[in-house]
Amino acid sequence: MFAHNKLSAAQVKNAKPGKHCDGAGLWLYKNADGGAKWVLRFTIHGRRREMGLGRLADVSLKEARDAADRWRALVRAGKDPIKERERQKREAAKEDHTLATVAAEAFEARKAELKGDGKAGRWFTPLELHVLPKIGKVPVEDIDQRDIKNALAPIWHTKSDTARKAMNRLNITLKHAAAMGLDVDVQATEKAKALLGKSRHEARNIPALPWQEVPAFYESLSDGTITHLALRLLILTALRSAPVRFCHLDEIEGDVWTVPAKNMKSQKGHEAEFRVPLSQEALAVIEQAKPLARDGYLFPNVRKGVISDATMSALMKRRDMDARPHGFRSSFRTWCAEATSTPEHIAEAALAHVTGTKVSRAYRRTDHLEQRRALMARWADHVTGKNGEVVRIAAC
Repeated sequence: MFAHNKLSAAQVKNAKPGKHCDGAGLWLYKNADGGAKWVLRFTIHGRRREMGLGRLADVSLKEARDAADRWRALVRAGKDPIKERERQKREAAKEDHTLATVAAEAFEARKAELKGDGKAGRWFTPLELHVLPKIGKVPVEDIDQRDIKNALAPIWHTKSDTARKAMNRLNITLKHAAAMGLDVDVQATEKAKALLGKSRHEARNIPALPWQEVPAFYESLSDGTITHLALRLLILTALRSAPVRFCHLDEIEGDVWTVPAKNMKSQKGHEAEFRVPLSQEALAVIEQAKPLARDGYLFPNVRKGVISDATMSALMKRRDMDARPHGFRSSFRTWCAEATSTPEHIAEAALAHVTGTKVSRAYRRTDHLEQRRALMARWADHVTGKNGEVVRIAAC
């Protein structure tokens, strides 16, 4: 039997530099600079080991003895206390690194790349709604393909686009965890896809009105209400809903409307303001809407803010139309291809689409405003029923 409890509290306090034995392998190491720490010596599997139990400033004599007793019990059971402590630390870290916490960290790290720092919530929402309620509390290191498969199976065939986004966010989260140094299976999402199989859901493009039918619909928007005028401007400019809904009078100078970057759909790293050439018809619509403006916004809501994203869609639904406002971009693009000789890069530029390689874009420092001005004027003529002839737009 080894002697225990050789040191008194006074001896510990007044200990000189050196090593002082309390018995049964517990030692106090005192440094010349006054610092001191507790060390437990033991032999396991024929190998001598030393295990730090903490600084004297943090661990009292009694606490050191209690800790030594616990670790000695493991030695008697044939286990290495140092490896066991490391295992316990890993387990504790797992509790801190659940899928939910790592997903939140991954989202935070990615915010700089997202439009509006991801405040719209579209990046995180698929995880928040369909994954985290089921496996968010699971340590990220324990996540495997079966967990992912079980979480997404209910929506894999019925909400395929949402499921695809959720799978993408999961993949990013696992890669973020790997970058943190955690032991995760970065192939888990690919394995889960194999388990889930090919989605039976067929992606459907947003319904669009054939370009030949746009003039009749445009003419029907004739009552001068905010909704009618907003739809007219949306059609004439081939823009998405957000720039039109948030159109502010300060953005318009002469016949050019400069849409701020925050209202354009693009990743933060690539977003930029977008100049829109306004046809005479578009300028007339804006003049007609000005008396209805509030706080500078051309299309205000009845109570506050601007009209909602659903306002224009609702009008088309009430008319039993399959087409939706976003589809007018497709109407315009098809008209460009079928009724004009517009070069592809000009037509794509009119839709604020990024084309070409990164290198070619670096050298092509133009937004083709003048070519687009001519194109949008001819589109306005078509929309208003003034011109049905084939149009040629210069490629320069």
